[in-house]
Amino acid sequence: MGSEKKPLNPVLGELFYGNWPDMNGRGETKLLVEQVSHHPPITAYYITNESRHLTLQGHNAQKTQFSSGSILVKQVGHATLTYHPPGKEAEKYLITLPRLRIDGIWYGAPYIELTDNGYIQSSTGYLSTLEYKGKGYFSGKAHSIKATFTSLDNPRLSVVVDGQWDTVTKITSSAASKHAKGGATFTDVTTPKEEVTVASVESQGEWETRKIWEKVANGIRTGDFDTASKEKTRIENEQRQRRKDEATAGTPWQLKHFIHVEVDPDYASLAGMFKSNIVPTEDCYVYKPDAA
Repeated sequence: MGSEKKPLNPVLGELFYGNWPDMNGRGETKLLVEQVSHHPPITAYYITNESRHLTLQGHNAQKTQFSSGSILVKQVGHATLTYHPPGKEAEKYLITLPRLRIDGIWYGAPYIELTDNGYIQSSTGYLSTLEYKGKGYFSGKAHSIKATFTSLDNPRLSVVVDGQWDTVTKITSSAASKHAKGGATFTDVTTPKEEVTVASVESQGEWETRKIWEKVANGIRTGDFDTASKEKTRIENEQRQRRKDEATAGTPWQLKHFIHVEVDPDYASLAGMFKSNIVPTEDCYVYKPDAA
């Protein structure tokens, strides 16, 4: 009998398209995801809302290790948010990724904590330092976050936000700020979540996620793990053969929506604006509009 415990590893070239439709004048937000590497697994993404002049692109990978009953996950990659209204200079924001820690494994109730620091550096000079902390053995609250906002142009400016990243955060300090008010709610993610809209499986292309894994997903949903395991094995064997054929022919896989760049100039420029322990340069995957 097949095992239901085997993970579903995205295949090279796997695609996911979705959107959040326009509601109340917010504009349509489009999501595009492509699996740009299988070994190691790397996912690139591009999110855009044209009416709001916003784009977010980035990539993400993970490196894991075990420690004292927990799984530690180092997230590799970064994202860049661009705001470019007509007739004005574009603003860019570098977003780095915190580490993950999966606790509760020994108790059969695993849960995810964010740990260490993350940063959001703006081309306008503003910096947000995000400190993630989890619940300790004797003190603290789960999913805690403290964000400190500072400015290169105004050393006196310091706004502090505290709370839980999975529920509510509030402004606890607002020195020299004209807009932030102490005690005000900064984020509230307790409201109902809006699912992304995805085309029906019948209308999807052969490389789209729900099309590729349709039979595997159906097997898991119905409890037919033997079929799910066989279909998963078939997909993986097809991928191995495809890589062998490409190597023999000397024609490596070509990405559909992204171009790999060894050094991201936006990352290097923005990371150089503040002091931290992050690496000075990183590669990136740049979205190519002509492939949409």
